[in-house]
Amino acid sequence: MKGRPVVLLLSGGVDSTTTGAILREAGYALYALSFDYGQRHKIELRSCIESAKLLKVAQHKTVHIDLRAFGGSALTDNIGVPKGHDFRKDIPVTYVPARNTLFLSFALGWAEVLGACDIAIGVTAVDYSGYPDCRPEFIEAFEKLANLGTKAGIEGDRFNVHTPLINMTKVEILREGLRLGVDYGKTHSCYDPGSNGEPCCECDSCLIRARAFLELGMPDPVLTAST
Repeated sequence: MKGRPVVLLLSGGVDSTTTGAILREAGYALYALSFDYGQRHKIELRSCIESAKLLKVAQHKTVHIDLRAFGGSALTDNIGVPKGHDFRKDIPVTYVPARNTLFLSFALGWAEVLGACDIAIGVTAVDYSGYPDCRPEFIEAFEKLANLGTKAGIEGDRFNVHTPLINMTKVEILREGLRLGVDYGKTHSCYDPGSNGEPCCECDSCLIRARAFLELGMPDPVLTAST
């Protein structure tokens, strides 16, 4: 596939899929990286495959790391997923300790092997759950680490961590994705899905997604498909 290579962290959700669509339009060749990390919402791995097809990635890898060995999160431990949006400033129990640091580190390793100088992650600091590893300060710090701690960073071109959604609301993200032809019916957002993968419609991630589709005045295609 032609184009400058970029390693895209792909979760199969709205944000990562939209990030991929933005970079693809910009002419990048996408190398998608997903993780089976012991998450309770393992249905997202199926969405990763669908998103990779939609984005026509050059290559898609899924890395297996079991973060249940550490626990400490409602997504990887025997902790209930909170229902209802929590507007407190506390970091919610759905935060997975150091997850984006780990994921970006794997992406950095693959990028160095590929000879790629670009990594992309679909974090946003506007409509999000309050995770510390979604903030611009964290991304800037990781980018500095990437250029200090790798052979490629010292001898070659500098690494860039692309975050095209960082200052966008969920409505703006959806609007941009729809312009780019993203089929959000193939994406998954729920932290506590049912046995068949159906969204709970009550967790923080579901509610943020639902509010955005409501503001756009259109139904969520995932819910439409399940009715």
